[in-house]
Amino acid sequence: MFICETSISRRLFSSSSRCMTVMPAWVIDKYGSNDALRFTKNASFPVINYPNEVIVKVFAAGLNPMDVSMRGGYGAATLSRKRDPLNIKQSGSEFPLILGRDVSGVIMECGLDVKYFRESDEVWAAIPPWKQGSLAEFVVLSANEVSHKPRSLTHTEAAAIPYVATTAWSALVNTGGLSKDNCTKKRILILGGSGGVGTFAIQMLKAWGAHVTVTCTQNAEHFVRGLGADHVVDYTAGPVEEPLTTLEKFDLILDNVGGDTERWALTLLKPWSGAKYITLITPFLQNMDRLGIADGMMQTAATVATKALKNLARGVHYRWGFFAPSGPALDEIREMVDAGQIRAVVEETFKFSQVPQAFNKLEKGHARGKTVVEINKSDKYY
Repeated sequence: MFICETSISRRLFSSSSRCMTVMPAWVIDKYGSNDALRFTKNASFPVINYPNEVIVKVFAAGLNPMDVSMRGGYGAATLSRKRDPLNIKQSGSEFPLILGRDVSGVIMECGLDVKYFRESDEVWAAIPPWKQGSLAEFVVLSANEVSHKPRSLTHTEAAAIPYVATTAWSALVNTGGLSKDNCTKKRILILGGSGGVGTFAIQMLKAWGAHVTVTCTQNAEHFVRGLGADHVVDYTAGPVEEPLTTLEKFDLILDNVGGDTERWALTLLKPWSGAKYITLITPFLQNMDRLGIADGMMQTAATVATKALKNLARGVHYRWGFFAPSGPALDEIREMVDAGQIRAVVEETFKFSQVPQAFNKLEKGHARGKTVVEINKSDKYY
């Protein structure tokens, strides 16, 4: 009689005896360009290794600029250390690597300690970059990273939200201190407002009563106004800081652009009033890749401390914002979506067979919303 070893090990943490060992997925075997992407029907099936984990059958996967960066090796040193903190495995052990940070699908299997979810629950999640991604038929996640999907959205629509939503939530709520209770009439500036994070942030801030100014191209003005932006500045019409300096100063700036914006953006804040500049474009992972973990951490700490102190002397707060996976944040966002306060912004969808084309589209930049890959049809759970 044949007994599946995978099934035996899984029963230690899961109530299921289901035995599957491989699945279809898009993987990379090395860092590089789009040529590194490879489709396989023999990717390793995810296994529940901890009792608080769930396996999700993927119906749709959202792509983000982070996926393009990771494909090229961005953050490789830091993410490898996160996957293997004791540095036991050989270099390159992350391969074959599955990309994709957004997922919408159905719970297929639950660990023994999972109480909030059941098999067949429709869920969505933002996947941490050190974990295998959603460009596959199945993915394993911690239950605290997962949330029930909004009832008002299809899986394709839902896959456009989690990564940008939890990034914006981490920056604006965790770092910026904003909430639905203190946002009314606050003046917020979003630099680069037509991409994934910007389009979500506009909607959330407007739902909370803020006044939102956005920079984008003239072609995107109608688009961001449709999401609720109160004032729009075209950054292609000349130095964008010039029209911005004529406006009333801001309580918070969210920077999705980077570059030389720090040179002038902090002067747009209200001094000595707790105003904050939060940038999502940081050298954190680049420092780790370039200098190693220890030296990279020291360089990062020195950089952010120097900038924070320099600007604190001017009466404004300088902060870095980071993506942070959070099921509880997605629970709150789900309520806003189902209340009609936030809608999914899907720019283009691709079939599972068209993942390289989806990456090509993403690399062109100037996005107006999200790129989503449809993996499975939602009329078949298993």
